[in-house]
Amino acid sequence: MSRQSDPLRTCFYDFHVRYNAKIIDFNGWRMPLLYRGIIAEHQQTRRGASIFDVSHMGRLTFSGLGATAFLQHILTRDIGNAAVGQSLYSLVCNPQGGILDDLIVSRFDKHWLLVCNAGNRAKLLEWFAKNSAGFDVRILDNTLATAMVAVQGPKAIELLDALLPEPVSSLKKYHFLSQRYLLAQFTIFRGGYTGEDGVEIICPATLAQMAMGFLFKQGRDLSDAPLQPAGLGARDTLRLEAGLPLYDHELDEQTDPLSAGLEWAVAKNKTFIGSEALAAIARAGPRHRLVGLLVEGARIPRPRMPVRRGGRPVGRITSGTASPTLGRTIAMAYIEQEYAQKGIALEVDIRSHLMPAVVTDLPFYHRGDIEVNKRMDSLPPACATTRGSGVGDMPLPRHESNSQ
Repeated sequence: MSRQSDPLRTCFYDFHVRYNAKIIDFNGWRMPLLYRGIIAEHQQTRRGASIFDVSHMGRLTFSGLGATAFLQHILTRDIGNAAVGQSLYSLVCNPQGGILDDLIVSRFDKHWLLVCNAGNRAKLLEWFAKNSAGFDVRILDNTLATAMVAVQGPKAIELLDALLPEPVSSLKKYHFLSQRYLLAQFTIFRGGYTGEDGVEIICPATLAQMAMGFLFKQGRDLSDAPLQPAGLGARDTLRLEAGLPLYDHELDEQTDPLSAGLEWAVAKNKTFIGSEALAAIARAGPRHRLVGLLVEGARIPRPRMPVRRGGRPVGRITSGTASPTLGRTIAMAYIEQEYAQKGIALEVDIRSHLMPAVVTDLPFYHRGDIEVNKRMDSLPPACATTRGSGVGDMPLPRHESNSQ
């Protein structure tokens, strides 16, 4: 293997190894799948606070007099009225309306920051270069020059308020601010990809180890620490419970935003690449819709498994898992419009076993749900200490969707 094809390591790789993370190759990066176990890390995030290394995600900046006009041309969201300090969820589509990526775009005083999926960074850079002719825009890839972590959970903001020089509790969702600690400047974004409250923090790569040391004393036993590290495995089960899409599962270049239930992120008052195709789809109505499924039994639905109605295929699974929070099997699927209604009974074809399922609204998990919280409180900690995934044959993500 050539050096150029070797997987990259984030600035926190040594931290992952120090705390015995199971490391996997993920979209060209060596990333932690889990530390103690997926269930333990999932429950820690739902009950307390966890920190995720998300430095593999792309961080691109856009500057120049034509930067805003260029982004208006390629993004589905209207960003013209975005204020400095505001972030927006958006999509990049091809001319046919297929999704090239979903991402977060943030407005700074003199530039824009776009955070994209790790597996789509190279594709997007090529797409942007191809479509930037005629725009006064400078595009820089700052992924390797910066580091990024997500701190998520009901206690995340409280913990950060006690640690950081300025409180973040007053920061609104989808807004950000910059702070300085000693010589380190970092940016804090209110949001995340778990269904819980929290933030995502970006800092220079050269200061990443110092920042992690600020949160975790070197060599400390983390078994009783209020903030725990969590890996990609828990991040996937958390986002699935929250009904958040994952690129290459719910989203891809053959899927349009309207079928994915993301019409709210598609502007109707401007033209952009793919807008004509999306307008045509809107007039005709999507043929399939993304829905949630509550599946009976313990078998885990895998991506691309058929969903049937009266023996006839009417859709396909995109993601599935055994929900640690809900204590049952859940899945997301694209279903023919006629059957994509809450309460419709379907069957998931899991290796020739037809498992009963019912269509339900997304998300599966709502933060602050009293009944869910009662169930979480009743779970003994011992059930979550295994280093294994604890979710049967949960399909691991090949590409990771962005924060919501």
